[in-house]
Amino acid sequence: MTQPLPSPHAYLMEDLSAASVREPVPAALKTMPTDRVFWSHFSPNLGPGGWVTGALLISMGLDFYTGVLAIIVGNIIGALPVAFAASIGPETGLTQMEASRRALGRLGVRPPAFLNWIYCVGWDAVNNVPAATALIALLLACGLSAPFWLALGLLAAVQMMASVYGHHVVQLLQKYLGALLLVTFLIIGGVQISHSTAHLTATHPVSWQTFLLATGILVSFNLSWASYSSDYTRYLPASTSPTKIIGLALTGLLGSAIPFQILGLLTASSIAEPSPTAVIASFQHAMGPVGIVALAAIALSSITGNSFNDNTASYSLISAGLHVPRIAAAVLTASLGYVLAVAGAGQYASLYTDYLLVTMYWIAPWIGIVLADWYFGDRTPKPVPPGWTRGATIFTVTSVLTIGLFSTSTIYTGPVARWLGGADIGYYIGFFVAALWYALGARSRTSS
Repeated sequence: MTQPLPSPHAYLMEDLSAASVREPVPAALKTMPTDRVFWSHFSPNLGPGGWVTGALLISMGLDFYTGVLAIIVGNIIGALPVAFAASIGPETGLTQMEASRRALGRLGVRPPAFLNWIYCVGWDAVNNVPAATALIALLLACGLSAPFWLALGLLAAVQMMASVYGHHVVQLLQKYLGALLLVTFLIIGGVQISHSTAHLTATHPVSWQTFLLATGILVSFNLSWASYSSDYTRYLPASTSPTKIIGLALTGLLGSAIPFQILGLLTASSIAEPSPTAVIASFQHAMGPVGIVALAAIALSSITGNSFNDNTASYSLISAGLHVPRIAAAVLTASLGYVLAVAGAGQYASLYTDYLLVTMYWIAPWIGIVLADWYFGDRTPKPVPPGWTRGATIFTVTSVLTIGLFSTSTIYTGPVARWLGGADIGYYIGFFVAALWYALGARSRTSS
């Protein structure tokens, strides 16, 4: 007699095979509690990244009120596609990259999957630089010293182990460590606000180009999770309400990003520059004798964010066509993220902003196609296209054109962006052009 499949709560280790990434989660394992949708979209944003982004708005030339407006508008625009993508997971049982093979084909999904792997490695480094800096300061406060490479290595090892165990451990970390970090950062935020209110009354004219560029950074802050979303909803029962999933995901994203970024605005006067070192120094000074609490929170926050990065990256590397066990993909990702963090630690600001901006030029058209296919395409079960589809071509053409014409970064600025005075509209163009192009073609095939 065939034994029933065990519940995911009976063990912590997710299946290590590459096949477990490429195939849907078996129905017997789809028992994840619905509240995890909130935590998996809330906890990864609990860290200095949001704080730095809020402070960055002041250095870009925004005042407090235009900064708050940019934060609200940018985060809502960026979070909506992520929340709608989360609802794909329960019905398909697939990771976000594997779910996109419906529109792109098994061959066509490989380029965005590989790009997502590179993207996760980069975010691994971006998150770990301030965390390792905080850990070094924490050790010094306790009378110990450690070089950057060692502090970074300790954090990377914990993150790598979480990603090796996979989905179930990552979800547990998001809920319980995320709840602890939430309480801690609320205390830190209250102390910081009591020391810094200088920007509340200062107002000055802000150009529309500056506002649009700032909003674009904030859009990308949440939109960056679009390539992860159903990775952490695919263990939900297929019958789970899509509306409930979208609501929980949206609440999680906005509930963490908006308050943290507004705190960054409020505390910008006490931060010498929008960098992790300056933020950490501000925390230590404001918190006084309990500054070690802030340092510990910043160090721990990298675990919630990078366990996500490493785990999703291991999925993406397999989806990109590498036939290796998931453990090998997770170890490779964490190792490369470690090397990049060591190499790029001295250029954090440019690494952070460039990753926020440049990587969105492929994510925006890709998620536009995925959502158009899911919500407006033919949902009738059918075999996955084995090769390169029309959707894959749309993705490639739209990504190249938006980068070439509209991108704004220290690496490259397109001619349209220069004509607009540096304003960045590439994300919006890429998303809507790709989605409409795909949806119109899908509708014409259905009606013919």
